[in-house]
Amino acid sequence: MNRIFRFCVALTLLFAFPFFSHANENDYTIGAGDKIQIVVYGEEELTIEELYIDSSGEFDYPYLGQILAIGKTTEQLKSEIIQGLEGDYLVSPKVRVGIVGFRSIFVNGEIKKPGGYEFQPGLTVDKAIALAGGFTERASRKSIYITREAKSEPKNKVSLSAIVSPGDIIVIEQSFF
Repeated sequence: MNRIFRFCVALTLLFAFPFFSHANENDYTIGAGDKIQIVVYGEEELTIEELYIDSSGEFDYPYLGQILAIGKTTEQLKSEIIQGLEGDYLVSPKVRVGIVGFRSIFVNGEIKKPGGYEFQPGLTVDKAIALAGGFTERASRKSIYITREAKSEPKNKVSLSAIVSPGDIIVIEQSFF
């Protein structure tokens, strides 16, 4: 009986996890390097399957001209498009804006495959290191630093369980022993 209860709890958490991570996507702000999708239901000429956001942060959208995406959530961008289309172009536009590709994080230093890797929701430092092939033999497991894209502060020492954000640079330093 006790095993069945634990199994049910584990199963519930397993299926609930994607909904929790999806809820955090609503707080995600679009940045240079992200790929977004804009769907206007019933209006193929207004739908963009995949749009790369460059460093300017702007893109050209039919009827509305230049739209700034950087620093906005998908909900904010969706609202801006709805307001622009409503009235003059469409009666009641149904719009969906989603992230189809996240900007990269960078893992450098004493790891096997340094470089850029696409951000994934729920990414931690230890998972990022795993994506980069793991530690080298000389890596220090206690001298790990993150430089945050959105912050002007210098690198911060972090643990393996620290949360990684899009655009972060992770540096693993060399151990002296």
